[in-house]
Amino acid sequence: MSSTESTTAQTAQKPDREVDKLIRNMRDYCQVGIDLVWQRQIIFAAALALAAYYYDARLAGTVLLLVAVSELYDFWVFKKVLNWTGDDPRTARRFLRLLYIGTLLSASAIVLYSIGLAVLQGPTTHFMSLFFLFAAALFAAMNNHQILPVLVIRLAIYGFAFLFIPIRDIVISDAALKSELWAQLFTSVFVLFFIVESSRYYLRFYRMKLAQMDLLRAEHEKTRIAYNAKTEFVSTMSHELRTPLTSIKGAVDVVNSGQLGALPEKVSSTLEVAQRNCARLLSLINEILDLQRLENGNLSFSLQRVDLREIVSGAVSDNQPYASKLGITILSTLPAEPIWVDVDQARLHQVFTNVLSNAAKFSPSGSDVSVYLQTDKEMARVFFHDEGVGLSESDAVKVFDRFTQLDSSDTRKTGGSGLGMNISKHIMEAHGGSVSYSKNSGAGTTFVVELPVHQQAGKG
Repeated sequence: MSSTESTTAQTAQKPDREVDKLIRNMRDYCQVGIDLVWQRQIIFAAALALAAYYYDARLAGTVLLLVAVSELYDFWVFKKVLNWTGDDPRTARRFLRLLYIGTLLSASAIVLYSIGLAVLQGPTTHFMSLFFLFAAALFAAMNNHQILPVLVIRLAIYGFAFLFIPIRDIVISDAALKSELWAQLFTSVFVLFFIVESSRYYLRFYRMKLAQMDLLRAEHEKTRIAYNAKTEFVSTMSHELRTPLTSIKGAVDVVNSGQLGALPEKVSSTLEVAQRNCARLLSLINEILDLQRLENGNLSFSLQRVDLREIVSGAVSDNQPYASKLGITILSTLPAEPIWVDVDQARLHQVFTNVLSNAAKFSPSGSDVSVYLQTDKEMARVFFHDEGVGLSESDAVKVFDRFTQLDSSDTRKTGGSGLGMNISKHIMEAHGGSVSYSKNSGAGTTFVVELPVHQQAGKG
């Protein structure tokens, strides 16, 4: 891109940012106006009731009419702004002009009330008029700082009234400098200074909050981009690694099977090590790919109605050779009647394998892992009872978190990625079930896989 094109692009983006900022400020202003609508009505009602009772009902009625028009107009504009979802600069500036008109209407109603009371009272100390002006100005400083021109217009109108009331009294009474009317004027100037400073404080605080929110959004966007890049990289690398690793494992399996000729014992034992490590790497890669699919919401499930006993029996058979190498025996007790469930058979088998392999890994040699089923009208539960180290309930976060091992030291006896139980938890949640555990009264732990049973008997 040329320097001229870059400058043009930056110039085009700057107004867009200004418009976005204006729209956000207008929406914040309108939301505050909607939130405080009843608070304003209570204040107006109290002030007008006092004016009608102690001074002049006609003045109160006139101000009431102007307040009603102003409030209805503001409510209409606020709703239009909040319901608008566009970002057109023309529309935004048109709404801004409507907000200016609403500011003039509402500020004029308050000034009419204050000056009207002051005129009725004559030259005196106008506590009620000036206090109501002070309250309105402070209310504006606290709640109208989102749009600076609106705040300036409102405070300028109130400031005029603050000075007009004491100056009028001084002029029509030709008051001497020692008169309290002059003290009232000086006090009004002091109050105006206080209000301006309060406005600056609230405005600075609001802008600081917006800047922090912008910073958080920017950091969130950077994090999101980095996370997506990481996810894409891990997914791509896992896919790229799985293909050649599968080929390597297949070749090693063929060679070690003796199909290509007899192998010396040392060569065969070396190839067995290669086979085990290839299997571990493929398992890790598959778990990482499953984790990426879970994070992206792309882990697919193919639900079929199957007998839960078949899946449990298959998982026990498939994991018995691994358990036998560790000196563990897996014993299963299955009911005579079928238990029909709607599940992804491969995924549920994956869950059972994760639980069984963990039970075998963390059990002492020569012990048993018992598997049995229980069911009621709604849920089926598969229990995996081992005689191993015994997990504490306080370890649940570590057990089901990703990339965690209860024994994460360099000297731990068993391997693993720390992903299996986290993936199992997500798989069971997707089936409307759960996986949990409890510590046995004696040695070991009992894991429970729970899932809904099919309500109608029979397969079909």
